[in-house]
Amino acid sequence: MKKIGLLGGTFDPPHLAHLLIAEEALESCRLDEVWFLPSYMPPHRQGKVTHTSADNRVEMVRRAISDNDRFKLSLIEIDRKGRSYTVDTLTELTKKYTEDRFYFILGADMVSDLATWHRVGDLCRLTSFIAFRRPGYPAEHPDYADVIYIDMPEVDISSSYLRERLKAGRSCRYFLPDGVKKYIEERRLYED
Repeated sequence: MKKIGLLGGTFDPPHLAHLLIAEEALESCRLDEVWFLPSYMPPHRQGKVTHTSADNRVEMVRRAISDNDRFKLSLIEIDRKGRSYTVDTLTELTKKYTEDRFYFILGADMVSDLATWHRVGDLCRLTSFIAFRRPGYPAEHPDYADVIYIDMPEVDISSSYLRERLKAGRSCRYFLPDGVKKYIEERRLYED
């Protein structure tokens, strides 16, 4: 049985904080692998669009994780198209990988919102959650969910912040893996 962490997001673009989170979850929870799940259309971003195509985001994730053989890319949500709910993804994964145990990785700020997630009862039967402690957010332990809290140095990098830097022509060196940075430059992503 493998212990597999799942890290979902738009990854628009994937940055070093994503990699740090995945690595810390891998080590702290003794996971065998962390799978990156780029979303086709995340439900929490209703009315918002991704800034780059799914193909570009998938390629950026592929490049971001290429040097870590314990990081994997899953196209389950991209291939499904449309809006992806975490419960649908976990349902499909647990049916396909019956011997493996899945852990969904999120920030402590999202634990308090779990009650609002689509079919949260079903979701909590399918997975445990690995939550990163964040300043200003208590370590909540809802009765309906198995939540494992881990510590990580605070790294305040967001994809929206990096898009703004790129749009303004500012450097994103040391914020992005080199392969991602090069891909963005070659395709002139996030420019006006």
